[in-house]
Amino acid sequence: MSNIESALESRILIIDGAMGTMIQKYKLEEADYRGERFKDWPSDLKGNNDLLSITRPDIIRAIHKEYLEAGADIIETNTFSSTAIAQADYNLQSLAYELNVASARIAREAIEELNAERLTLNAQRSTPNAKTILHQPSTVDQKYIAGAIGPMNKTLSLSPDVNNPGFRSVSFDEVSDAYYEQVRGLVDGGVDLLLIETIFDTLNAKAAIFAIKKYFRDTKKQSLPIMISGTITDASGRTLSGQTLEAFYTSIAHARPISVGLNCALGAAEMRPHIAELSKIATCYTSAYPNAGLPNSMGAYEEEPEETAHFLEEWAREGYVNIVGGCCGTTPDHIRHIAQQVKNIRPRKLPLVETIA
Repeated sequence: MSNIESALESRILIIDGAMGTMIQKYKLEEADYRGERFKDWPSDLKGNNDLLSITRPDIIRAIHKEYLEAGADIIETNTFSSTAIAQADYNLQSLAYELNVASARIAREAIEELNAERLTLNAQRSTPNAKTILHQPSTVDQKYIAGAIGPMNKTLSLSPDVNNPGFRSVSFDEVSDAYYEQVRGLVDGGVDLLLIETIFDTLNAKAAIFAIKKYFRDTKKQSLPIMISGTITDASGRTLSGQTLEAFYTSIAHARPISVGLNCALGAAEMRPHIAELSKIATCYTSAYPNAGLPNSMGAYEEEPEETAHFLEEWAREGYVNIVGGCCGTTPDHIRHIAQQVKNIRPRKLPLVETIA
């Protein structure tokens, strides 16, 4: 049994909140994204948040630390769009592997810095004459890095041309090859888990699963646990590519993920019935990290940390979840409140699965 499986048996784990929301608070300009290395790059780079792992690693590291200090057990790498296919929008497809390695290492540095600070606090606390005022826990807890694998900006199930429903802008092999390169970078960078997230097209997710399995077969390295998180896009309870939640789960169960869950698109109030359903059908651990409510007319998220935490506390008490956190619009404050509200609640128990002899 892995360390994270042991942790999941004993308590509800906390995954971090939104990276993009936190980056927006820095009000970065084109020059911040370019840095010195890309100052003469022919394409606009503003908005390519993954590139900040190379040009402004200090910002990404600081955001990771804020989430860790708020109580996150799992932090996601800044690699949501770090595939050659997604980076082609900026003519940076050749940078995909480097982005994943850099982002994974920054996450590890953030954990190591936090642990070093807490060890120092422990030493100060054990000194009789120490007058340091401690504002945070001083224990060094196990933290995990989830290599974030996003849904990609091209889909295998839907045509980008309304007049040609059979047209696809990418092939399964192209998508799986791009994911393979991403997985290679994340593993080389030192992640603990691989998280296929915000899935709106299950075929893309299958390409990611195929790439992960192929990578570990090819390299003969110890396989890492896989987390899978889908996205229900509206009240119909279906993904964008048309699958019901049960169909989605059935489609990816062969990957034997350590957890399956939902994130993005919906706030906690709207996500609740889908999480309740998933908790009944999933034979693995379940995760949920909703948005901070639904966006207002300006695209901003207004749900307060206390509100989001209240919803997730209810789910925890109902026995729906093993991993909780936040997606779009959530901040370290949201994560802090969520962690506080669920810390004494027992995690969802895995169902007993009958086997046929």
